[in-house]
Amino acid sequence: MTGPATRKHRTQAERSERTRELLLDATIECLVELGYARTTVQEICQRAGLSRGAQQHHFTTKAELMTTALEHLFRRLSDEIRTAATELPPGPRRVESGIDLLWRAYSGTLSTAAVELWVAARTDPELRRTLLPVDRALGHSTLELYRSLMGAEVDDDRLKTLVLLTVNLVRGLALDAMIGGDEGRRALLLSEWKSLVVAQFELVGDERPGPRAGRSSH
Repeated sequence: MTGPATRKHRTQAERSERTRELLLDATIECLVELGYARTTVQEICQRAGLSRGAQQHHFTTKAELMTTALEHLFRRLSDEIRTAATELPPGPRRVESGIDLLWRAYSGTLSTAAVELWVAARTDPELRRTLLPVDRALGHSTLELYRSLMGAEVDDDRLKTLVLLTVNLVRGLALDAMIGGDEGRRALLLSEWKSLVVAQFELVGDERPGPRAGRSSH
């Protein structure tokens, strides 16, 4: 049985988690709308409807708040990708759809917030120290996600290369979109990349051993 003390503790934990979510969501909102330079902790707290004391209780520095917000956003997008992945078609279309999922995830809010932090980190040593491990973790999490999507359909080293190339491509295309680049050109480049990746997966399929590759059928 759970007594009043247990229920009180659980409620406090729930409230604490809600406070964190409010701060992280407000941070992303500010980064996207105002940019890093104009995003202040005061503005974040005001949008979250919280005091500076509440913010300092959860995040001791602005850099920690910013990078945790990026992780928070990535986890949310990863959950969306996993949900959508349950409906991915088999075969080459699965590969194409997987790239489309990455593009949708990286080309929106995540891309805008990440670019703001990357640029600021160039001249902010504290932010750079905090951001670098988070950025590496995001790349690792993306790779693990696509390992689960593709299963044993492709060699792991090749899958890693293709996923990292895709991530960097969509980041570049997202930046192009942010500065008003040509939408048709982006669509063409993404379509061409999907064709190249599908060809790689088909090549792997052709390389798999089987009766026609010299394996005995007896």
